[in-house]
Amino acid sequence: MPAFTFEKITPPVRQEPIPPVANKKQRGVIIQMLDRFAEARVKRAQKVKKGAIVVRKTS
Repeated sequence: MPAFTFEKITPPVRQEPIPPVANKKQRGVIIQMLDRFAEARVKRAQKVKKGAIVVRKTS
């Protein structure tokens, strides 16, 4: 005969409704970094189209 037994205890039922989730979730650090790189790339592409950046070719 076992000295003790395990009982499964159910969690209490919530009486209040679950609060709504905000529309804009906090984004992860990696996602924020990727957004910054993408923005910089778009800005760079716009400058190239305007002819503001001159690229030197060394051959």
